[in-house]
Amino acid sequence: MNAVIKFKVLKKTLQLSLLIAIVAISLGLVRAQQNDEVVRVNTDLVVLNVTVTDHAGVYVRGLRAADFKIYEDGIEVPASSITNFSLQETPYASVVLLDTSGSMESRLSLARSAAIRFLDGLRDEDVAAVFRFDTKVERLQDFSSGRDLAPLAYGVKANGMTVLNDAIVKAASELTARPEKRKAIIVLSDGMDTFSKASSSKALDMALALGASIYTVDMSATDGNASRNAQSAAILKNFADKSGARFVATPGGQALRDAFAGIAEELGHQYTIAFRPVNRVHDGRWRNLEVKTVRENLTVRTRKGYRAPKG
Repeated sequence: MNAVIKFKVLKKTLQLSLLIAIVAISLGLVRAQQNDEVVRVNTDLVVLNVTVTDHAGVYVRGLRAADFKIYEDGIEVPASSITNFSLQETPYASVVLLDTSGSMESRLSLARSAAIRFLDGLRDEDVAAVFRFDTKVERLQDFSSGRDLAPLAYGVKANGMTVLNDAIVKAASELTARPEKRKAIIVLSDGMDTFSKASSSKALDMALALGASIYTVDMSATDGNASRNAQSAAILKNFADKSGARFVATPGGQALRDAFAGIAEELGHQYTIAFRPVNRVHDGRWRNLEVKTVRENLTVRTRKGYRAPKG
């Protein structure tokens, strides 16, 4: 009799466990569907960080939404499709990527110095994280408003291969969870990827998907192979141009430190424009973007386009 009772209790327990598991799985599927829906809706809104300067390179303030015209694949985006416009002086989050591969051996100290100059230029409300990359990507410093480079960065030695694309993918992934509206990736590298699993297209798409600008600094040796240096510069310039950021050619010493101070200043003087695309087709194709101002003699810089969602 006791055995029968135990069997019935065990049976009921198993049935209850199965029911709980089914409910849990169902709730998980609902959450997944809800998350997919959120992602899908968000990809239907394109956010642009726009830098505007005059003929002297001074940042231009005081522009209104009516002063800008946006073109998607040559078609003007109607004013009714613009959902947000502001001159952003709000906080931004950034990730500094420090190339520590073997080819950077002679310029690692200079790169560290430039990173420190960038951190010095952050405002109190801005945060930055620092990662190194060679054969792998490693965090040196978590997101912080601190202005000092983490002690761990000073013990780094240059060696190994270069995973530039993977490092940008990692930076984009880290920035995805940040609450700040504006995001940036700052790359100090000689530009030659030799070991990444991700392609440069994937790295760029991931950064563009969250609206992050990729600022790149060419750390190629000035006495190195000219052909290789040109190729390195082209790779880095492509990331910067397509994301609407700035490419810094190989300077040294004070010029490099000043360039990083300029990047920090630029991030504090950008317009943000959000709009719904003219082409709503989810075909995964690249859409070209161009932003102009109705005022003359102004230079406008933003990303060159975005990839439409697929499916």
